[in-house]
Amino acid sequence: MSGTATGILGTGSYLPKHEVTSAELAERVGVEPDWIERKTQITSRRYAAPDEATSDLATRAAERALAQSGLPADRVDYLIVSTSTGDSPQPPTSYLVQDALGATRAACFDVNVVCSGFVYGLALAQGLLAVNPGRHALVVGADVYSRSLDFDDRRTAVLLGDGAGAAVVGPVPEGSGFLAFDLSSVGSAHGLIHVAAGGSRLPASAETVADGGHFFRMDGRGVRDFVFTHVPPALRGLADRAGVGLDEVDHFVPHQPNGVLLSELVRRCGLTGAHTCRTLERYGNVGSASVPVTLDDANRTGRLRLGDLVLLAGFGGGMSLGAGLLRWGAVPV
Repeated sequence: MSGTATGILGTGSYLPKHEVTSAELAERVGVEPDWIERKTQITSRRYAAPDEATSDLATRAAERALAQSGLPADRVDYLIVSTSTGDSPQPPTSYLVQDALGATRAACFDVNVVCSGFVYGLALAQGLLAVNPGRHALVVGADVYSRSLDFDDRRTAVLLGDGAGAAVVGPVPEGSGFLAFDLSSVGSAHGLIHVAAGGSRLPASAETVADGGHFFRMDGRGVRDFVFTHVPPALRGLADRAGVGLDEVDHFVPHQPNGVLLSELVRRCGLTGAHTCRTLERYGNVGSASVPVTLDDANRTGRLRLGDLVLLAGFGGGMSLGAGLLRWGAVPV
């Protein structure tokens, strides 16, 4: 059964096996055992094994999404990978995933808008399929942050983990699928989240390594202010354009930055009547993977029902914001 609408046909996720509890991490970063959970509500996170890179996590999540959708890898027309921690500067990580999957006919590209990237990828997929009806896209969000953490900086080291999530996008019955997207960028706030070295401005050198230039850095207070200033009006505007009210949302699937911040964001957005899907307690902030991992968790635990209104929201480095509304209606292809 298919129509001219575009939506999600299947989801998948992969979290590495190595679990690091907040109690274990507290000792490493030098804080009291309950400090991390009290400040972030994160109890554990996963770190990739030494032989696992971002493309490996992305491939496993993609395999699970394809299996659920029933779409063979060689029928994927577009493969979009969102990551800010690619295997290497070149080639794009999506090409490594294509090769591992055997998605031989897919046109591939990477997206790097950090934690908003998966929603950006869905919006790009919808646009590509709108002008190429009947085709399919595979959108993946994956990050391995454990390799760029400074464990002397407790403000960031306690938040981040590794993971990947994916969704197959294609034709769905009329009445379901994507309703609207909102993508926005605030480049003047680019300094709030960054990895300074390793690019063309500060190429990797012994000096940049010694100076800690390859570590993930974040201005937590500035990020909080950005989220509370920009996210609520963006979500209200998105709902208005889609012709629905935020009070009609059944499930809110946001980026998972910090549990305390997330609870306050739900209140400020007027989304207290929706079920807010959360995985941060178990997995922490997994960057580009946060939204798809949480969406897959809600899908596979049976929370998402046919016709439910689902609101996706990613926000993070750049600074960027990506939000999408869809009527849930995943069906086999």
